[in-house]
Amino acid sequence: MSSDDRDRWSAFLSTPIDAVAANVMSESWIGRRFGSYEITALVGAGGMGEVYRARDTRLGRDVAIKVLPASFVADRDRLARFEREARMLAALNHPHIATIYGIEEIPNPGPNPESRTPNPVLVLELVDGETLADRVARGPMPWRDALPIAKQICDGLEAAHEKGIIHRDLKPSNIALTKSGAVKLLDFGLAKEVETSGQTVTRSGDAGLLGTAAYMSPEQARGQAVDKRTDIWAFGCVLYEMLTGRRAFAGATVSDHIAAILEREPDWSALPATTPAATTRVLRRCLDKDRARRLHDIADARIDLEDVSEPAAPATRASPLAATLVAGAIVALAAALLLLRSRQSTPAGTSLRVSMELGADTSMPTEVGPNVALSPDGAMLAFVALANDGHTTQLYIRRLDALNAVAMAGTDDARNPFFSPDSRWVAFFDQFHGKLKKVAVSGGAPTTIADAPDGRGGAWLDDRWIVFQPRTGRLDFSRVIADGGSPEPFLTARLGTAGSIRWPQLLRGGKAILYTSGSAGQFEAGTIVAQTIPNGEPQVVLRDAYFGRYLETGHILFMRHGTLFAERFDADRLEATGPAVQIAEGVAGSAGTGSAEFAVSRNGTLMYVPSTSNDDVLSLMDRSGQATVLRAAPGIWTNPMFSPDGDRLALDISDGAQFNLWVYDLLRDTATKLTFDGTNFSRPVWSPDGKLLAFGLRRGGSQNLHWARADGSGEPQRLLDNPKNQDADSWHPSGKFLAYTEYTSQTNADLMIVPIDRDETSGVKAGKPFAFLATPFYESNPMFSPDGRWIAYETDETGDTEIVVRSFPGPGPKVQISSGGGHSPRWSASKHELLFRGEDHRIMAASYRVEGDAFRAEKPQIWSPRALPPNVMRPLQRTVFAVHPDGERVALYVPPAPVRGERDKVVLVFNFVDELKRLVPIASR
Repeated sequence: MSSDDRDRWSAFLSTPIDAVAANVMSESWIGRRFGSYEITALVGAGGMGEVYRARDTRLGRDVAIKVLPASFVADRDRLARFEREARMLAALNHPHIATIYGIEEIPNPGPNPESRTPNPVLVLELVDGETLADRVARGPMPWRDALPIAKQICDGLEAAHEKGIIHRDLKPSNIALTKSGAVKLLDFGLAKEVETSGQTVTRSGDAGLLGTAAYMSPEQARGQAVDKRTDIWAFGCVLYEMLTGRRAFAGATVSDHIAAILEREPDWSALPATTPAATTRVLRRCLDKDRARRLHDIADARIDLEDVSEPAAPATRASPLAATLVAGAIVALAAALLLLRSRQSTPAGTSLRVSMELGADTSMPTEVGPNVALSPDGAMLAFVALANDGHTTQLYIRRLDALNAVAMAGTDDARNPFFSPDSRWVAFFDQFHGKLKKVAVSGGAPTTIADAPDGRGGAWLDDRWIVFQPRTGRLDFSRVIADGGSPEPFLTARLGTAGSIRWPQLLRGGKAILYTSGSAGQFEAGTIVAQTIPNGEPQVVLRDAYFGRYLETGHILFMRHGTLFAERFDADRLEATGPAVQIAEGVAGSAGTGSAEFAVSRNGTLMYVPSTSNDDVLSLMDRSGQATVLRAAPGIWTNPMFSPDGDRLALDISDGAQFNLWVYDLLRDTATKLTFDGTNFSRPVWSPDGKLLAFGLRRGGSQNLHWARADGSGEPQRLLDNPKNQDADSWHPSGKFLAYTEYTSQTNADLMIVPIDRDETSGVKAGKPFAFLATPFYESNPMFSPDGRWIAYETDETGDTEIVVRSFPGPGPKVQISSGGGHSPRWSASKHELLFRGEDHRIMAASYRVEGDAFRAEKPQIWSPRALPPNVMRPLQRTVFAVHPDGERVALYVPPAPVRGERDKVVLVFNFVDELKRLVPIASR
């Protein structure tokens, strides 16, 4: 180190490494309140101030409160600069960067009046879990565990760098690891304007230095101007420390750290011998002292790490990962699994069943379709489970040779994951935005493949193409290039029914396809069909069965009444030759959607999820987010709708086999059943006088509109007879029109209006229906405004599904209400508000006014801070909440809190193929 460098650092040598900031208060902040925040505990203290846990009583969440140094109070220019910086950071909405919620001021608790000048504080996202520093303190990390963390760090830095923001103080203690394995970068950008003593130093003009000595880049250590390559250097230091358990540039004092950074290379021999060569190359390029030769973009590091290959698996009968699965199990089970590694240890025809936790502190929801997939090579699980916020879902990857699952960034609202043939990618449906996406199992940002408003399964045709079902109610599949593009027709099922097909699997190298056919909501009586591509005749394989999966052994697995069965299957003739043999009872699935949660890998491992109850509690929630129970008895509820007087609630209730329409009297706590043959989840719609209900009902053909008296007298009567499926949506306040959604293969979903004529003698008669809106886009959920002059509806015309308002009967311009996604529009009967389900699963409300013939809507605001339940989108449910006529409350169903031990485990059956051959032998030819 030069004498100038030593002089620059001499001022810091006498300061303790963990010196507490100068503004640590003499009296505790714990127990103090300001605004809606109540401070409950001290989290930590350091050179940048003190951090406390606090409760946000208004929004019902815990936050972190950072009390900034007193120098901010004294220097208003610096505070103004900091506020500008905080506003810039607030724009960083990224899953791997801890969120800044705001800047507040809190009165100083000290006894001296001069010290009571309000202190600036930051309100931050509270990240529960440990820091990377805590994890590294326990020793070096295996590279397979370190790389997913490293790639998430890269993702966060990449997002910041794209905004022109540099962290400048990246280190393990500023990297949090949530309980689910997700990474959150902390204290992002704060060092840019803060000066302090001790090891945390940086440069701000010529006033001083800012950063942490052990992780400073050479240019930062010399006090020179820095750019994003300083963060890349620090990232290299962090990755080195994860892999070795030691710092790349160690030293007893700050000057020793600086000397090592400027004059020495890391001890490359400390890297484990198993470290992939590509990882070592990334480290060397990140830690090049010449920043002209250093990696110029953190995305390059992420891409290189994504290409790190897994070592070849040993050729043994059982999965080589079996021993790792039982690392925490009892000795006897561990010994049994270890024996599986040997060909001689397990007799042919026997299997071993192991119940394995997901490896994340979360649970899988009971949502549409499979929540978990097993990779073809048998090495990984991809599963959908609740995210940290407890309200949305997220995709996780669990390598079976690791103890923990990793949350995949940017996969909010995922469902129905399925692997690529090479096990390197996972495709999934983004249920909120209506997209088919994919993400690399090694990490990185997901990419959009195609639109899929309501996907029902997909499969890789080969490495290039994906076959998928983009929405319900269709008798054809689409295919799309896996890198993204415009979908094109793939196969049409000429079944002569008005049902739908879903859950495809490709056979014979893509020359045939296996799928499930049935009526929406009633796949218990579904049919498994096989069909050659492109124009073969559909061949019925199995009746009263669903979710068929072919194995190369010559078997087909399928579900029937919640039980997994197997039969022999001739893939050339596309025939099941029986008999059916029971494989496992209590396998999770949905007879309503025809899906099940099981899979078999190429190496012969069966995976399935044990079935659980999915009952809910019917609740009433107000604007503050407080929920009260409407009906204590749990059940499977869907599609609630208040009567005009608010005293009754029409809804669909399942008896476990099918849904039927009921009317629940809130005042008397009684329920009346109106249908007895299944409503297919079609939302009931009240007439303006509360005497009648319109709804969809399937009786032998299509799901058509019917009506019934709300008091239960008389039989349901058909309103329309049409080969197309229909859902009832809204009754005009005059009672003279009924708006509904009609599904077609040509224009997807259209908004239709049918004139209504009523008299007490003949009941209800329908006039000639006409199209209110019929386009190639997906329009649904038409809702009449209280005055009958407007219709709000959903449309995917812009790519995302949004809420739009048009005048009725028209013509007139359209007014877009939502931005960034919107579903389920609902008018308030007592206020000028239009409610809908918006981003983050919260109910949004747009105030509006009518000026002549013009509809004026304000920017939507959060109606209630409480997010809707994560399971709120039940199969084919179209009413996620019902607005009470007073406009202050909504009815919705609330699923019970996940019970540990129910939806946080999977069952793995090793050597399953040997057992299958024993149970269902294939005759030799």
